[in-house]
Amino acid sequence: MALTQRLEFRQSQSLVMTPQLMQAIKLLQLSNLDLSTFVEDELERNPLLERASDGSEPAIAGEAGPERAEFTDHARDDSFSGQEGSGDSSDFSDRGISDGFDAPAPDEWMNRELGSRAEIEQTLDTGLENVFSEEPSEAAARNAQDSAPTSYTEWGGGASSDDSYNLEAFVAAEVTLGSHLAEQLAVAFTSPQLRMIGQYLIDLVDEAGYLPPDLGDVGERLGASAADVETVIGVLQKFDPPGVCARSLSECLAIQLREQDRYDPAMQALVEHLDLLAKRDIASLRKICGVDDADLADMIGEIRRLDPKPGLKYSSARTQTVVPDVYVRPGPDGGWHVELNSDTLPRVLVNQVYYSELSKTIRKDGDKSYFTDCLQNATWLVRALDQRARTILKVATEIVRQQDGFFTQGVAHLRPLNLKAVADAIQMHESTVSRVTANKYMATNRGSFELKYFFTASIASADGGEAHSAEAVRHHIKQLIDNESPSVILSDDTIVERLREAGIDIARRTVAKYREAMRIPSSVQRRRDKQSMLGNALTAPASSSSDRSRDTAPA
Repeated sequence: MALTQRLEFRQSQSLVMTPQLMQAIKLLQLSNLDLSTFVEDELERNPLLERASDGSEPAIAGEAGPERAEFTDHARDDSFSGQEGSGDSSDFSDRGISDGFDAPAPDEWMNRELGSRAEIEQTLDTGLENVFSEEPSEAAARNAQDSAPTSYTEWGGGASSDDSYNLEAFVAAEVTLGSHLAEQLAVAFTSPQLRMIGQYLIDLVDEAGYLPPDLGDVGERLGASAADVETVIGVLQKFDPPGVCARSLSECLAIQLREQDRYDPAMQALVEHLDLLAKRDIASLRKICGVDDADLADMIGEIRRLDPKPGLKYSSARTQTVVPDVYVRPGPDGGWHVELNSDTLPRVLVNQVYYSELSKTIRKDGDKSYFTDCLQNATWLVRALDQRARTILKVATEIVRQQDGFFTQGVAHLRPLNLKAVADAIQMHESTVSRVTANKYMATNRGSFELKYFFTASIASADGGEAHSAEAVRHHIKQLIDNESPSVILSDDTIVERLREAGIDIARRTVAKYREAMRIPSSVQRRRDKQSMLGNALTAPASSSSDRSRDTAPA
């Protein structure tokens, strides 16, 4: 076989991940907050991009510009111009202002010579120091200082106009738990050594207000004795909020009970045996505390009113409200109307006018290529945002069509759904649907849900019928547990039997997994909890009647 060299042409197709395609894919999986941040960065980086609400909205080549409501103030401008044009001396004479007074023209005031100092003083009949007691600059500065601010910008000290006035500039900074304890530490100790130990311990306090259980090496690190460390801890535990700087839950509750003067021997025994209280072992607690059922119920009620995590009052974590990307509303024809939330869609436009002006003046090749790249990137970004909005609307519409039973009748009628079913219906790839449903939320008549909520696994039917959604099965399990009687607690095996009677074929381990995912305790723990609640409800009227009888007893 001879080896030869030759040239040949070959035509093939391949998918190349261009930067624009990678950008479009990235935009699909961004949430509305991340998308706003990304667009803000692009607006700062690209001089040809601008917001649609900036007043000038040049149209993009090949695309129609957004509709705007334009209005003018011609009538108001005409009225103002009419007043300005009528400011001559004849108008003043008609109004009676110039009667008995010959007002000089403006040019006469400016061109009139004042004469010498003696002539001026003779004309004014007093010395100049009595008339002009201050320099003009000093008088203006004094008047500006004494006068009250006339606009929000003078109070703000940095805003360029009333439109940029920010109320958040006057909001006080949030007080953290560490700063709150540090302020009390500065007053509690005068010794620099003890204050240093206290500050070190405050830095160890976690978000809930607890110190680490093991503080054995604190004295070695600071070169202090164990007695000084314990002394400082005892003082820190008296700080506000009550229960802070505790090393365990029992110690935290004990500090709060001492603050309320309720830490008697019976309460101390109860606090030291919180494990029995968690197990609802009322008999053992009654024996350890040496009280009857009524007193034990009152003690447990006091424990429940305490704060197990006092430091969370000063937590700096903020709860971010979910902003839906899609709204689903009932339609007039009995269907559902799906629309995008326009507030979450950033509107940016390409300034073609600015680019055309630059193209006429730029002479350097490097500048030309830079602005050409900016124009290309801006155009791609606008189209990618438009394509992202269309894709989200298409996927959301198909989800609503597939899960019509959920929107009409509730969670129990949620159907099993996967990404492939939606992708085949809208003729897209599964990865595209997965990116679209990530970090996107839908506001419905039954609440706000993430788009991935509607994609659930299927559980076979016991009678061979239509499969059931895993979310619907979890809802069914929760309903069975919520409706169970305190005397008849349903075990996992019993729940499996009830579900099979309802036509759901499910294993016991799956029921246990769903129950633990919903944070529902086992049947043994639920029996203790419900019997304890039932016992408290029965003993409450008896204790209240006994209290009334003691109160009404004769002295």
